[in-house]
Amino acid sequence: MTQTTRTDALTFLANRPLTPFSTFALRTVVLLVSWEELRRTRRSLKDLDDHLLDDIGMTRFEAQKEAERPFWQI
Repeated sequence: MTQTTRTDALTFLANRPLTPFSTFALRTVVLLVSWEELRRTRRSLKDLDDHLLDDIGMTRFEAQKEAERPFWQI
């Protein structure tokens, strides 16, 4: 029953254009979530051992360099 209600709500929202403020707010949230994902993955990258780094094709130096990049840089 919850799934049906959620689907109905998404259908309702899909048929209505967003206001400029809503568009701005949604884009801001998406940007913040993207930055958090970059920050989290870069932080995790420097904790990988050499075997796992080799599996993804990176050296320790490359992983450290990537981990040091600011979260806003893609």
